[in-house]
Formats: sequence, C-alpha cells, structure tokens
Amino acid sequence: MRHHTTFRQLEIFESIARLGSFTRAADELYLTQPTISMQMKKLTDMVGVPLVEQVGKRLFLTDAGRELAQTCREVFGLMDRFTMSVAEQQGLKKGRLALAAVSTASYFAPRLLGEFSKLYPGVEVSLKVTNREQLLASLADNLADLYILGQPPEDIDVVAKSFMCNPLVVLAAPDHPLAGQKEIPLARLAGEAWLVREEGSGTRAAVERLFAEEGLEFRPRMALGSNEAIKQAILAGLGIAVMSTHSLTLNSPDQFAILKAKGFPICRQWYAVYPAGSQLSSVTRTFLDYLLSQDRALTSCPNA
Repeated sequence: MRHHTTFRQLEIFESIARLGSFTRAADELYLTQPTISMQMKKLTDMVGVPLVEQVGKRLFLTDAGRELAQTCREVFGLMDRFTMSVAEQQGLKKGRLALAAVSTASYFAPRLLGEFSKLYPGVEVSLKVTNREQLLASLADNLADLYILGQPPEDIDVVAKSFMCNPLVVLAAPDHPLAGQKEIPLARLAGEAWLVREEGSGTRAAVERLFAEEGLEFRPRMALGSNEAIKQAILAGLGIAVMSTHSLTLNSPDQFAILKAKGFPICRQWYAVYPAGSQLSSVTRTFLDYLLSQDRALTSCPNA
C-alpha cells in the first residue's frame, strides 16, 4: 500500500471521513465529485477492503476505514509539525492552527485569535464552535490542535491549562421581582423557573452541583440549545438562568439583571486543553504561550 497510495488520496479520504460526504469533501478540496470517486476507488483497490459503506443517504466508515482515518490524521500531523519546524529554522512563524471551543467561548475566542493573527500573519487559523458533547468527541479523536472549554473532561487523559476566569452569574429580566435585592438565599431561587442548556453542559453541571451541595432540588423548566436562545427566553419572562459573564459581551449593561444570590458568582476557569502525550506543533505551542501570557488579572473571579 505504501508504494502505490498517494498523499492526495489520503487527503481525499481523510476529508470524506471527517465530513461524512463525498460532496462536501469535493467542495472542501476544490475537486469534482467524479475525481473524488475515482481516487477513492483507486485507494480502496490498493487497500483491498472497503473503507466506507452507504446506508440510505448516510456514509459510514468500516473498521478498516476508521483505522485508516486515524492513520491519516497522524501522518498529516507529522507533516504539519515538519513544515512548521522548517519554518522556525528559517526564522518564520507560519503554518496552521485549528481551534475548537464550546459555544460560550465564542464571545471571546475570535478576539484572541484575531490578536494572535496580527502577531503572526503567516499562520492560517480556524475556529470551530460547538457544544460540549461534540467538542469532547472531537477531543477524543484529536481532530483539532487545541480545545477551549470551561471544565476539562474526567474520562479523557488530557493536559489542561487555565488561562482566564469564567464567572457564572444568575441572569433575570430587568423587571424581575428579585432584581436589586441582595443576599438572595439559594432556597428562594429553587422555586424559580430555570432555563438551562442541554444535558452535558458544563454550566448546567456547575449549577446542579451547587444546589446538591445545599441539599436543594434543581428543577429546570426548559432546556435550550444556545446561549442566545436562553437570553431571549429570559427577556420574554420565561425564567432565569445561570450564564457566564462572557455571554453578555454584546449586550448593554442594563439589558439584564444580575441577581445577587448567595453562592454566586460561581468562579470557574477557562481551560486550553489537548490530549496527554500529544506533540504540539510550534504554532500550537506559540498560541498556547500567548493565551497563558494574557493579563493575569483575568484569572481571578471578580465580585458580581
């Protein structure tokens, strides 16, 4: 196989495996679909066993396909590190940086990436924003260079570096009866209509943990799929929610009331995470150093 399979065929297969579609792979690689199909047939013939199978309209990898996809990622990772190593020897900083982040991090991650890009204009950066469950699946498969999330996983062996404070506060509509009150007991909030993110959300888990520690039952009224949907539901009077202060970046200060509840803010951290044992590329190491060099005042939780 190694004597006949081309690097381009592996690149095509990796794109198909990652995107789950011949059509999307063709679009990503700027190739025609017949070219994609022809190269896949050649690769399959070389390997000698099927790599993908079609079930209805969906494309699935076979066992051999999954093994080859992992091999492709390792090969491409080695090539990227080699390219960046050569670039460093030439006194340059260039290459690619693939970042994945949970949705709340989308309120600050683009700014950090933008500032990094100004420092290293030769680096091509990409950011994928998703929910925690999908991000952890990506982390398990090592699909990105670095991951930003509020709570490192416990069931995946990772290296986690905290780089910024992530205060969680209770948000309500400005006309909520508790707005403006101080030292609101947590038991008083237990009876409120709570708006939450999906199961698996780090913020939701932190709130459930706080209520459990106080011996209180946490009863969500509604689960919503995004921070913006939760904010709209708050303003519509459907309930209250716990959210990161970073999610208020684009809102005016008086648009929401931050309830002064006991136990809040919950002081958490943002973490930059990568699989343990990974050999970070020079670009990834440079970006990680950049994150860790941010204003250290951001690492302590302010009072809400």
